[in-house]
Amino acid sequence: MEGIIVVDKPSGMTSHDVVARVRRKLNMKRVGHAGTLDPLATGVLIILVGNATKLFDKFVGFDKSYLATLQLGLKTRSADIQGETLEERPFADITQNNVEAAFTRFVGNIEQIPPMVSAVKHKGERLYKLARKGETVEREPRKIRIDTLKLLEFSAPFVKFVLDCSKGTYVRQVAEDVGEVLGCGACITEIRRTKVGPFDIAGAVKLEALDASHLKRWPSA
Repeated sequence: MEGIIVVDKPSGMTSHDVVARVRRKLNMKRVGHAGTLDPLATGVLIILVGNATKLFDKFVGFDKSYLATLQLGLKTRSADIQGETLEERPFADITQNNVEAAFTRFVGNIEQIPPMVSAVKHKGERLYKLARKGETVEREPRKIRIDTLKLLEFSAPFVKFVLDCSKGTYVRQVAEDVGEVLGCGACITEIRRTKVGPFDIAGAVKLEALDASHLKRWPSA
């Protein structure tokens, strides 16, 4: 067996957990994933099976789309709602117009500092491992591209938005950076990846329903 499976990852699982589940379901060891999703996040996760694991770099390089929600007035250690609260700030004067104006500052080719809760390496160790120890280190900004950052719903303190972006873009960091521009802080409460390159959430299979029939051929696999 070889090919790809587009999985709708559930919340509460790591991407590695999903891979382990697929290995058991297909009774195969040669299974991987392309483009990590945090445990909090749901949505499109590309699973590579057999020779398709060689295509990792191609799939990781695809642009991505997300639906997400941020919470105003709250800054956490991990930049999401599950992290330790670092600071609470007032947000009553923040309006929809304020948020939309802040969003415009992040559209285009920009630099983003990766969050501590990320797989980026610092002196050979993953940042998220350092974060678990309570450590914070300086991170070099990385060039990313945001094509769309659009507000869908404003119901303070919650802001639902759409994000279309290049590889290497951290949604939680976008939320935190927007919060800093607004002056009230912000963190992510929900992330759903809706698209990876040509693969849309509409074509994704729920993990519990997955079997070998969901394998798709890829021309170079």
